[in-house]
Amino acid sequence: MFDALAKGFRAAREKLTGIAELSEDNIQGALQDVRRSLLEADVELGVAKRFLARVKEQALGQTVALRAAHGEKKVSITAADHFIKICSDEMVRLMSDEAGQDINLAPKGQPTIIMMVGLQGQGKTTTSAKLARMYSREGKKVLLVAADLQRPAAVEQLEILGKKVDVPVLRPARMDLSPVEVCKQGLAVAKVQKRDVVIFDTAGRLAVDEKLMQELADIKRECAPQNILLVCNAAAGQNTLQTAQAFHERLGLTGAVMTMLDGDARGGGALSIREVTGVPIKFVGTGEHMDRLEPFRADGMASRILGFGDVMGLYNDFKNVVDEKEASENAMRMLRDQFTFDDFLQQIGTIRKMGPLKDLLDKIPFASEAMSQGMNVDEREFDRIEAMVKSMTKAERNNSALFEQPGRFERVAKGSSTTVEQVKELVEKFNFMKGFMGNIGKQVGLLSKLPGAKQLAMARQLKKMLNAEGGDAALQNLAKEMVEAGVAGKGGMPGLPGMPGMGGMPGFPGLGAGGMPDPAALEAMLGGGANASGPRKKVDDKDKKNKARKAERDARKKARRK
Repeated sequence: MFDALAKGFRAAREKLTGIAELSEDNIQGALQDVRRSLLEADVELGVAKRFLARVKEQALGQTVALRAAHGEKKVSITAADHFIKICSDEMVRLMSDEAGQDINLAPKGQPTIIMMVGLQGQGKTTTSAKLARMYSREGKKVLLVAADLQRPAAVEQLEILGKKVDVPVLRPARMDLSPVEVCKQGLAVAKVQKRDVVIFDTAGRLAVDEKLMQELADIKRECAPQNILLVCNAAAGQNTLQTAQAFHERLGLTGAVMTMLDGDARGGGALSIREVTGVPIKFVGTGEHMDRLEPFRADGMASRILGFGDVMGLYNDFKNVVDEKEASENAMRMLRDQFTFDDFLQQIGTIRKMGPLKDLLDKIPFASEAMSQGMNVDEREFDRIEAMVKSMTKAERNNSALFEQPGRFERVAKGSSTTVEQVKELVEKFNFMKGFMGNIGKQVGLLSKLPGAKQLAMARQLKKMLNAEGGDAALQNLAKEMVEAGVAGKGGMPGLPGMPGMGGMPGFPGLGAGGMPDPAALEAMLGGGANASGPRKKVDDKDKKNKARKAERDARKKARRK
């Protein structure tokens, strides 16, 4: 939705490329691009003018150092970078809430009241349920109160949404009660049930009128909510500002919720509402699903507008939908080269839970620029992949090597209404990913800091040495168990104290409860450390290979004697 804004800032950055000093002449063109994009995005004219004036004031006459120190590193700085940094800081200031982004809490022992207000059709009921889900997930006891008695089926809608988010809904005892009486009843129930948060879903109108405002003012007077949140649609443009001003003058809003930020609205209201009305944005809705509500972060929004993505927002999305234990198990299966099509399908499902793919890519740094240059985002590709995987047999999903047999590609293509080429492409990409991750798991140098990676590599080397022709079966099984235990990184190896999760190997320094020794301790154990009697001799690769071959021959001879 911020395409118009991002386009203007990209154009400004390009015009300043290669310039070392920001002057009146060279900055004017960049400011014009930014001004045009702000107005196209429906940013209020006065807000746009003040924003550009502050940016110009800070940028003019500043000589930009081409090199700067960042810790121990030297980084390159350009005039374009400096200009965008000024814009970013001003945009964050424009949207930030000095009082903080959290809601106002009630005194201890009292429920915190959130009163949702706004015009009809802005998404109050849905947002109320989303908010209830958010606080319920944080461990708070929440109660929803259906106080919208004007819109047909509004009470029933809230009850359905309440079941979805597993939050109780208090409906009017009688439909002839007034909204004020319903809210007072809801507050009394919340106190008896010791609820932490109570949310009033109030009625709306197609436009601001006296009857609506008086009804909301009566609820405020009788129930004294700590939070009054205006729900407004991002697609409403500058009409949002007029609505916010009218509600704020009558009720004293504590915050706003911007809905439908996932649509094609131009988003100017998000930049203007704080500056014009003084009402901070508290939450933003980014989709229809109940999990698509998140606290508003001015720095994240500014970063997305400027084309730098929102890494923190992306992390929060992953955290909300990904099970940490499950993700860890999947990662270790990939490193063990045991990743299957079922695991692949599960990962696709996780990505889809995070919302629209276009919105997800917007949060990846510089992905928006690639999308603006013609990159196609087709979410139907997920459906095609899912259809192809589900058309495979269980054996094929567990072992992609079976596709080397004739006829399998054709059968999957028919079952998924795709082409043979599409199925082949999917299998090739899957095999490449699986092989790539499997190879990483075998190279301890690439993942030396990953828990269990060193143990995995050492165990695989041992298995390779013991897995010679005619080798002892018991030793081979032990090597296999060591590989599995080395990957798991927990629980220890069967019968071998001192590996991960066990209590240490008696008599050997450096093998404590943490698992394998560090390199220094291992070197000392092998005679090359500080406690060694003399300098360690250098061994070349040829000697190592000879020793390995001799060890294999000795193992075979020993096995034959038995």
